[in-house]
Amino acid sequence: MQIHRHWTTVPEATRGTTVAMGNFDGVHRGHQAVIDAARAAIEAPLGVITFEPHPREYFAPDAPPFRLMNAEARANRLRRLGVDHLFELPFGPVLAGQSPEAFAREVLADGLGVRHVTVGQDFRFGKARAGDAETLRELGARFGFGVTVAELIGEDGAEFSSTATREALAEGRPRDAERMLGHWHRIEGEVLHGEKRGRELGYPTANMSVEGLHLPKLGVYAVLADVLGGPHQGRWPGVASLGVRPMFGENRPNLEVHLFDFEGDLYGEHLSVALIEFLRPEVKFDGLDALIAQMDRDSAEARVALAEI
Repeated sequence: MQIHRHWTTVPEATRGTTVAMGNFDGVHRGHQAVIDAARAAIEAPLGVITFEPHPREYFAPDAPPFRLMNAEARANRLRRLGVDHLFELPFGPVLAGQSPEAFAREVLADGLGVRHVTVGQDFRFGKARAGDAETLRELGARFGFGVTVAELIGEDGAEFSSTATREALAEGRPRDAERMLGHWHRIEGEVLHGEKRGRELGYPTANMSVEGLHLPKLGVYAVLADVLGGPHQGRWPGVASLGVRPMFGENRPNLEVHLFDFEGDLYGEHLSVALIEFLRPEVKFDGLDALIAQMDRDSAEARVALAEI
């Protein structure tokens, strides 16, 4: 998959795509339906148009983190879905100030040269969200690209949504989130240097930042971790702690992942960690012996949960 980060720098050979357009936070089953509709619309390379940062981050920079995915995780998920081109457009004053007509002409038609655009029924675009799906259909007819408006999908009378997925994760229900997403919720990023306490306790961990992300319920999870490159590339079962490490008086949340039966150096590698089962909340122990005993129990419980996957 090729990633393009501005509508003015797209190679001529990339023009003529059929694209799905939206924020695609979480790439849930509703988003996947829009992408499938774009794939089926015409015979052409498949693209996705999205925005970075998320427009909500631009308009409300001081709001609490809400994103289910960082840009890396979203790109990896779209790659798995067979997307050929990701147009990750920079969202800032230019796009925020464009009228729907200017966006359709300058970005979609002249810049990206799209042949067909697919959006969900609730899609809005342009300054002050003035344009909707029907506006896009009318503008497409003027500027030479087709438009498909995909129906919103769901189950049990509710649409699949990023909001519902956030609620499930915040309540420690990763399996319910998986049902809405169509895939396990993942935290992805580089393995960073930490305090190396886990190694001293017999449980070495890979430490990852969760900055800017909506946090699932803090606690301990059974996980499946994909090492995305390097000599240890592959999938490993494990157990992870998502939280602030109250045992050690720290308060910045991070993710600490212990991979079962793994030996090697992961610093600088990128991991994709799927949250499979919430095991317990984060607690403060009376001493290291109690902490290690609980980690032994957590690992045993995680192995049982993962054996069912």
